[in-house]
Amino acid sequence: MNINKPVFVEDVEFKLSRNQQSGKEWNWVNPKRGEFDFPANYYESSLEQWHQFDALSADIECDVVVIGGGLLGASTALHLSEQGIDIVLVEKNRIGSAASGRNGGQLTPGLARWEASEMIERFSYEDAKKLWHFTSTEAMSLIDSIADQYGLEMQRKRGHITAAVHEGHLVGLTQGSDARKFLGEAHTQVIGKHELMGHVNSDNYCGGLLDTLGGHIHPLALNRGLAYGFCKNGGKVYEQTEVISVEEREDGIYVTTNGGVIKARKSVVMGVHHASFKLLKEHNQTTIPFYTYVCTTAPLEVDLKDLLPTDAPVYDTQFQIDYYRGVSKNRLLFGGEGTGSCWSPEKTHQYLLGRIKHVFPQLQNVELDFVWSGTTDLTMNGAADSRKFGNKFPIYAVQGWSGHGVAQTVRIGKAIADNFCGKADDFNMLTSIQHKDILFGRALAPVVIPMAKSAYGLGAMINPGKMVSF
Repeated sequence: MNINKPVFVEDVEFKLSRNQQSGKEWNWVNPKRGEFDFPANYYESSLEQWHQFDALSADIECDVVVIGGGLLGASTALHLSEQGIDIVLVEKNRIGSAASGRNGGQLTPGLARWEASEMIERFSYEDAKKLWHFTSTEAMSLIDSIADQYGLEMQRKRGHITAAVHEGHLVGLTQGSDARKFLGEAHTQVIGKHELMGHVNSDNYCGGLLDTLGGHIHPLALNRGLAYGFCKNGGKVYEQTEVISVEEREDGIYVTTNGGVIKARKSVVMGVHHASFKLLKEHNQTTIPFYTYVCTTAPLEVDLKDLLPTDAPVYDTQFQIDYYRGVSKNRLLFGGEGTGSCWSPEKTHQYLLGRIKHVFPQLQNVELDFVWSGTTDLTMNGAADSRKFGNKFPIYAVQGWSGHGVAQTVRIGKAIADNFCGKADDFNMLTSIQHKDILFGRALAPVVIPMAKSAYGLGAMINPGKMVSF
């Protein structure tokens, strides 16, 4: 298939989104920049128009059907295609239209909300070490190797800061760093307030954790880059193709879509995250959906280096975290919050602008050019929910990212491909993690999440030195 790599524009092009508006997700653009029914968010606006794939309009067959064109689906499809397997990838919207192309773009280690200390608590030393490196060193290096192999530009930058909003949080950050070193990964250093000022010019913090393993990336460029590689290897992509049902029969797995039926002769992979529960036959209530919010400023009045001298992305340790990084043409990308019901653009704009001014009061006349929402999901235990089921033919599914996991999602895609091809058992390690059903969890998310946040928030008020981030 003749398809181009993702290419960046000089800054941004304010334009209509090629994606279809999905669910409660929305995009907002500063009215000074133009009026659009559904504007492109910052990520889409910073890339040239890209390939649009046709919808499926016939019954077809292949070896493996991958459902979902986000990071997990695109990565799995890419790595399977490298083994010469006949793959069809279907996406109900556009490639990268959901969480994979709408997140903060930060590369942080761990399995969703599980960090090194959680793995040490739950596994033997060797298993914890294996899982940690899978979700950290291996995940980061895989992204770099994919970029090199396919010649991709993804605005990949190295280095990451976790900034402590309370002196007591430095204890937790030190313990986390120690746990990582215990597992044989020494990319972290705890630094004090004055040294942190050399990375983040804000008085809000008492110190922090410098992580040279982490970093940041343009997530939509990454997502499109994975799909580009898949197509270069002969893979087939169908957009605007929604899956209605998945049925295993004696001779294969039949994937019924709104445009035709695909017979998968060998396997199906579900990479549709929070929506996949509708297609799962068992234990389909292990996640609760919640909404996240991101914005990008207009070009700032001060040099970004005056705010972030080393260009390292940041997230903090407050209960409702702030995260931010510099992007093109002196803009600041800033995100935070997680809610059970979706906020309006107006409320989100006010909240994020207020947080920016709180962190960087030296910004006098900051404006927002882009604001958008996203939908993710969380599990009870904080780890991603990875499954392999089916009778004669394996069916793979992953969900429950809790707002974390750009690099790990790509690595899990490779693990699925390796498992299918019999090359490695990494995916079995992930499926060994047990998850509980959440009774009425999805229906009650607008009530349950605020209640949980209130309880955690009260605990943080009573014991402000205890680090609990939502």
